Amino acid sequence: MDIEIPNWIIIAGGIGQILTALVYPYIRHKVFDWYTDVKQLKPLNQEIAKTYGRYIQGLNFSFGLIAILIPSDLKNQTNLALALTGLIGAYWVGKVATQIAYYPMYQIPQKPLFKYGGYGMNLLFVFFAVVYTLLFIYNLNI
Repeated sequence: MDIEIPNWIIIAGGIGQILTALVYPYIRHKVFDWYTDVKQLKPLNQEIAKTYGRYIQGLNFSFGLIAILIPSDLKNQTNLALALTGLIGAYWVGKVATQIAYYPMYQIPQKPLFKYGGYGMNLLFVFFAVVYTLLFIYNLNI
């Protein structure tokens, strides 16, 4: 498939991923009151939940840095580009699928910031999933 994704789109995606990493603690605290729920867990489970939260934040930030610093390398059709775009694409496709499958069951506060912010975050997640899936397909070099 001969698709060309401009570097500026990859960089924009990288900026968006860093944005998600930076707002992640705010969302957990203000939107979901996550820390109150985590305090109800046993101490070890509290630490596991916090650790996985940091993993998510770190992955989003790292994926963003990679996109900003080496966008051309993400589309150079090497095995590493294929593997990395496949990993990141699967991560974001999984995130979007999780949003669709599970999150509609829950209510978030209906303040305009949270309501429209939720729409914006979901659009970003779809954007990331599309960009990295297209990069993966391009890197397949079919």
